[in-house]
Amino acid sequence: MLVMLTIITALTYLDRMNLGIVGHQIQDEFGFGTETMGWILSGFVLGYALFQVPGGWAGDRYGPRSVLTLAIIWWSAFTALTALTPRLPLRNWVGLAAAFFAVRFLIGVGEACALPNANKMVSLWMGRGGRGVGNSLFLMGVGIGGTCTPRLISWLMERWGWRISLYVCAALGVFVALGWHLYATSRPEQHSRVNAAELDLIRSSAGATASSPTAGKRPPWAKLLSSKSSWALILSYFCEGYPNYIFYTWFFLYLVRVRGLSVEQGGYWGAAPFVAIILMAPLGGWLSDRAVARFGRKRGRQSIVWIGMTCSAILLSLGAHTKDNTLAILLLASAMGFNMFATPTWWATCIDLAPHFSGSLSAMMNTSGNLGGWISPILTAYIATHFGWTTALDFAALLTGCAGALWFMVDATRSIEEAPARDAQLFRAPLGT
Repeated sequence: MLVMLTIITALTYLDRMNLGIVGHQIQDEFGFGTETMGWILSGFVLGYALFQVPGGWAGDRYGPRSVLTLAIIWWSAFTALTALTPRLPLRNWVGLAAAFFAVRFLIGVGEACALPNANKMVSLWMGRGGRGVGNSLFLMGVGIGGTCTPRLISWLMERWGWRISLYVCAALGVFVALGWHLYATSRPEQHSRVNAAELDLIRSSAGATASSPTAGKRPPWAKLLSSKSSWALILSYFCEGYPNYIFYTWFFLYLVRVRGLSVEQGGYWGAAPFVAIILMAPLGGWLSDRAVARFGRKRGRQSIVWIGMTCSAILLSLGAHTKDNTLAILLLASAMGFNMFATPTWWATCIDLAPHFSGSLSAMMNTSGNLGGWISPILTAYIATHFGWTTALDFAALLTGCAGALWFMVDATRSIEEAPARDAQLFRAPLGT
């Protein structure tokens, strides 16, 4: 099941990053400026951010298997439609740039279901001691998708053009949706290949999460929204998401336009941050679970985020100021790796805080992260245009440090579902100010 989730996550990053790779050909063909392209690239992230909560709620309500199947088909269809955007009637109504923005927005709507429902699957299929590892393995799909995308899309684009590369992405999505629908089940007891001993092991280690279906139950929104830990998690993920989307949207163009690499070199070096993710995300998830076992759930989760985001901020700033291309790329790639070293802990903490409604809480968190991601390509383009790329990357490093600092207020030992009423009072004062 985790292998399937990893493949789905890889597919999401193939489809969210492909426009960043073909973007320079679209710019050349249609004459879009840097800031216009930044708005187009942000369309996906806005749809992705706004529909996280509906997507996570749907997984809690109807089960992640059916929700993910429909979502993959949806975003694959609109990925194919991106190639046809210049021919759509929508172009005549709102203009070509706005039409690209709208189609990318709708891809984001579909992909919004992916990670909250993957997190829900981890909560149902894995025990308390494996939540960091479980989330890190499906998040490793980010690295796999990011590693393959620049090379695959560049290769297809150079030979058959940018439109064919998008059609190939859409076809892969249909294939993955079929495999998921035929093999997966939302809960382990529904799967024909899970035997009684395995089911007992999952239930005993996962506790009530595995044995208490939440279908039809309403998430405890008041508790989720009144918890100090919940808000710290949400706000910190906003700061975590901003630097990530520089790599998802601008990194390939940064290498080609700013660092002077060829398209082929950009496809090669553009994969470096995602190779770092493949290496660092599983390590971070494993260490998160080990730190919990050694230092307790609160300090264990906090320590991994502090290490990851501090290292990421330092490396990001160093890479921005390094003139040698090879060294700069390695530093920037390492910054991304340490960011994703910390990221599984965010998702594991969603399960710690709301074990029965992790889909809803992780969706709220990911909404915030992707609002940061929506602002990222727009603001990065503005800062880079007016103040230079070094300043743009320094600003991203500053937000990375803020993400780690906010974790002083996250306490993974306090389940939101069982939180006493005084939590709301503790948080009400700073919220009002």
